[in-house]
Amino acid sequence: MNNVKKYFSIRDLENLSGIKAHTIRIWEKRYGLLTPERTSTNIRTYSLSSLQKLLNITLLYNNGYKISKIAKIPEAEIPLIVREIVAKNSTNNHAINAFKLSMINFDPSLFQNTYNGLLAEKSFREIFWEDLIPLLNELGLLWQTDTINPSHEHFITNLIKQKIYTSTEKLQLMRPTQHDKVFVLFLPENEIHEIGLLFLNYEIMLRGYKTIYLGQTMPLEDLADLQSYYKNLHFLSYFTVVPTKDRLGKYMDDFTKIMNNGDCKLWVLGRQIQHIKKEKLPSHIRTFESIEELSKAL
Repeated sequence: MNNVKKYFSIRDLENLSGIKAHTIRIWEKRYGLLTPERTSTNIRTYSLSSLQKLLNITLLYNNGYKISKIAKIPEAEIPLIVREIVAKNSTNNHAINAFKLSMINFDPSLFQNTYNGLLAEKSFREIFWEDLIPLLNELGLLWQTDTINPSHEHFITNLIKQKIYTSTEKLQLMRPTQHDKVFVLFLPENEIHEIGLLFLNYEIMLRGYKTIYLGQTMPLEDLADLQSYYKNLHFLSYFTVVPTKDRLGKYMDDFTKIMNNGDCKLWVLGRQIQHIKKEKLPSHIRTFESIEELSKAL
């Protein structure tokens, strides 16, 4: 089945572009920039090409082009001007809009060109904090409003993962300089949301610690053997979807039983920790509200 979303409401356009629906209607009426179709109940709907055009127009508008001038540019030339701006200008708003346009268009070259433009002025770490985290936060909101679908999310998150992998590989050439902790990074069974964990692996390695990255959907029982290889293990996990609220307590208890030598720690962050009462946690288990908070604890 083809899951690519082909038609969008004016609210979808507002959510993706940041341009208010009222303004979009004015641009339509006064300048003829978009041509919506209408349902049998007279509700505007917009094609994928209309959304692509609006995101391009938004980039030009945010870069100082007057809307009256944009309206006079031949439609085929607008994407070319946008690409020139993206190649020259790596400011936050332009980059995030370009990344969103890349996602909607399924255009990896636009993502790569935008990223390379940022990389000319920033480190990978700065790009992640200043551009990619805000983009990921926006994706969450777009999900909630049903503006994007799974194919869009998978496309953009896999491109981001590639950048984390590339940056992490460079750190793997260096020997650890910190030896008081060894971090084991994993996701619980049936948990596949990996970007946060991948970036944490990079952050921890950057600080000179040894990491053992195990990735998605790891059974607790399979972690126990690591105790025979290393001391002072810090297991680190990201609970985005699982364990569910009703399973969190049992998961913590199971970890404690399996790691029976008393030296292992469990550090956890992610959406599901909102259901954990921190004051009731044993001393070897700790929760963090964000990547920033955990980074400060290293």
